[in-house]
Amino acid sequence: MAGRRRWSTEQILDTAAELLRTGDAESFSVRKLAAALGTDSSSLYRHFRNKTELLRAVADRILASAMDGYRPEGDWKQRITATALRLREAFDRHPQLAAIWGRYGSGGTGSRLVMEELLQALWASGMPEEEIPPRYHRIVVLLAALIAAEGGISTLTPGEYEQGVEQFRVAVLGADPDRFPALAHFAREIRPLGDGRRIAFDEILAAHLAQIEAAFP
Repeated sequence: MAGRRRWSTEQILDTAAELLRTGDAESFSVRKLAAALGTDSSSLYRHFRNKTELLRAVADRILASAMDGYRPEGDWKQRITATALRLREAFDRHPQLAAIWGRYGSGGTGSRLVMEELLQALWASGMPEEEIPPRYHRIVVLLAALIAAEGGISTLTPGEYEQGVEQFRVAVLGADPDRFPALAHFAREIRPLGDGRRIAFDEILAAHLAQIEAAFP
């Protein structure tokens, strides 16, 4: 009888990423992954202790791919912006994984590469060293939230998106002005969450970095 095929960690992560690309983190399971590989769950637990560890590893590969070939250029703000845009572009290609990164984080080589570059950039800004860790943390929280939000919108089907837009219109344009006076007043200028999100990403990040620069000129 032929022996059971042994899968490498990279092959397991490739298959997991493909399953997540066509599904989501909630429906994903180690059992489904094992079935796709033609093996049983116990063989995968030799590589990953649980589903969360596996998902973190998949997300970390996206971070590593984002930083592949990266070379720091420009001042500290330009470096942080370049890193942020690389992350956004990488998760644009894998929107389902954006939410996973925002929810689970990661702790592998990809994560270290991102952390190192952001910390190096902040270090180069000349701000007091004690300010660097909290400033770094706020930047990462901001990026994870923005990228996860973009990823969530990107995974909607056209029908789901249009349904959401229609519900938004009903909620906003149908608001009772006596109960919701501000909403009724600005109703025609308020835009759906997914509308203009890429511009919002750029503006929010630029505003945050400008705030840091103003605090430590």
